[in-house]
Amino acid sequence: MTSGEPVAGRPSAPGADVVETIGDVQVLVCDPHGPVVAGEADALDLVGTAAWQGVGLVILPLSRLGPDFLRLRTGLAGAITQKFANYRVRLAVVGDISAHTVTGTALRDFVAESNRGQQLWFLDDVAAVRRRLTGR
Repeated sequence: MTSGEPVAGRPSAPGADVVETIGDVQVLVCDPHGPVVAGEADALDLVGTAAWQGVGLVILPLSRLGPDFLRLRTGLAGAITQKFANYRVRLAVVGDISAHTVTGTALRDFVAESNRGQQLWFLDDVAAVRRRLTGR
């Protein structure tokens, strides 16, 4: 793993999104305090940044997602995931979503199914992503 490099075109301020290599994957690690991905246009901006950087996976903290993402009936999770899939960039959402999965089975099933695949993961933290990518 290499140390993070600031995303090109953005200041290298503390807490900025950084690109790093985990295992053999170029990863964009998004700062928890960055702009919220509240809709498809925001997702497309993030995917564009990732694709331009040659990134294969974006690690996005739950704090960077709008509240409708976890409300499956809005269709936002599917629309955002599709944007990433169209550009062959994987997405890992990190953070505790247990409060959202307790209330219904649809989200819990969506998370479980996503975590069995390779396109979208819901994991507790960046360390869990690192373990998944490196097998350690």
